Amino acid sequence: MARTQGSHSDITGPRIRAAALSLFARHGYAAVSMRQIAGEVGVQAGALYNYTPDKQTLLFDLMRTHMEDLLEAWDAEAPQRGGAMAQLEAFTRFHIRFNILRAEAVFVSYMELRNLGPENFEVIEGLRRDYETRLEAILRTGAQDGIMAVSEPRIASMALIAMLTGVNTWYRESGRLSLTQVEAVHWDMVRRSVTG
Repeated sequence: MARTQGSHSDITGPRIRAAALSLFARHGYAAVSMRQIAGEVGVQAGALYNYTPDKQTLLFDLMRTHMEDLLEAWDAEAPQRGGAMAQLEAFTRFHIRFNILRAEAVFVSYMELRNLGPENFEVIEGLRRDYETRLEAILRTGAQDGIMAVSEPRIASMALIAMLTGVNTWYRESGRLSLTQVEAVHWDMVRRSVTG
């Protein structure tokens, strides 16, 4: 049951964002109203506007936060030594591990790009390019060092990220393979794809 106006002092931005993320992932951005988000949290629809000016801003904030968290986490974890092949393995395992814990955010980040306004789209695309560029740099270094056969590092980086992100669509913790085994299988595929 919705709370009466003025009684939502314990409702925080994170709870609203979590409800919006879940609803967007389940039903799609276009099908979800601010009233539905408010109902999920248990507040009057008007209370949401204390935390976000509109639904578009809410979607943009969810997507931007996901990409910023991804970039920050990789930058903190990226190995500084070991060469391009070690960096590529670390990236492969990191990408799967990071995203598998954030299935809804990954789904919304990929499927709802079309619902962003032009300025918001440009920001999210810029963050995605920043992430792809980190992988591209690893591939370029590997090619320059003669240990990788990658003629188009930019295209290869996008293809590899798409493959690794795809794990989210089928992996189940109760499945035959553990997450560590899934990482190992994908690392083998990635390694083979860049070494000819």
